[in-house]
Amino acid sequence: MTQESDVAERELDVDAPLAATEPNPTEMNPTEPNPTGGRLVLVGTPIGNLGDASPRMRQTIEAADVIAAEDTRRFLSLAQRLGLRHTNRVMSVFDHNESYRAPELVELIAAGQTVVLLSDAGMPAVSDPGYRVVKACAEAGLAITSTPGPSAVLMALAVSGLPSDRFSFEGFLPRKSGQRKRLLEELKAEKRTMVFFESPHRIADAMDDFAEVIGADRPMSISRELTKTYEETLRGTVGSLREAAAAGLRGELTLVLAGATEVESAPEDHLGEVSALVDSGVRAKDAAGQVAKRFGLSKREVYEAWLHRE
Repeated sequence: MTQESDVAERELDVDAPLAATEPNPTEMNPTEPNPTGGRLVLVGTPIGNLGDASPRMRQTIEAADVIAAEDTRRFLSLAQRLGLRHTNRVMSVFDHNESYRAPELVELIAAGQTVVLLSDAGMPAVSDPGYRVVKACAEAGLAITSTPGPSAVLMALAVSGLPSDRFSFEGFLPRKSGQRKRLLEELKAEKRTMVFFESPHRIADAMDDFAEVIGADRPMSISRELTKTYEETLRGTVGSLREAAAAGLRGELTLVLAGATEVESAPEDHLGEVSALVDSGVRAKDAAGQVAKRFGLSKREVYEAWLHRE
């Protein structure tokens, strides 16, 4: 499918029959239409296993006035497989149209409608469309809530066996090796556990860059096909998982990388990095500042050490 045809498909607004839903008289559902106004509800959808579709997810979708889906056809397929009765309006909100869809959704919510926003899988606005809509609704002072659901980020982190008390989500790795290496250089000294997404078509090249920049001994895990039939998590080091990636990995991949260990270092230990930046055209003070920030050192001390290097 070409990018043009994919965009055309996603822009389709779909009409589906409206079915009445029975409210639960014994429980107040916070995602039902607010009598004082509309609201935006971010809905997490299954990342693979349909059994992860919660009753609340179903109720929220069925009670909505408008469904804003990353891909309308995928949503309709999901609704059919789950037997969902949903609103008569389904509209597309994806990367290429989110900016101009956001004001339209704000108007609908301000008029008292409940809009459900969902992506193809997992939580919207987390490496998926949704951020611009949320931002626009927040700026307009509208109610925003969520019906949380499955997350590849949290699941991969939880099963990785790596520290999970502090972590950062870095999204998809850059496609080009040079950009990947620059990103990894920035994250090399990060002490928190890091989570990345990567395509099976680029995983081998990405692991080469991890080995070159991060080093082969850093603990790491690669999870694939989470919640699906062939779910698998490989645990080891960058070096050992590089070999597995070279042999080929299929499915959607989530990488979890251990943070850098606490290593005492002095400004003199990093003069090579400063010199390399200076040689590339960066001012000495700026180069010293970049290196100091990366390794948690004093900018003044790094700069002084570089000035008085032998």
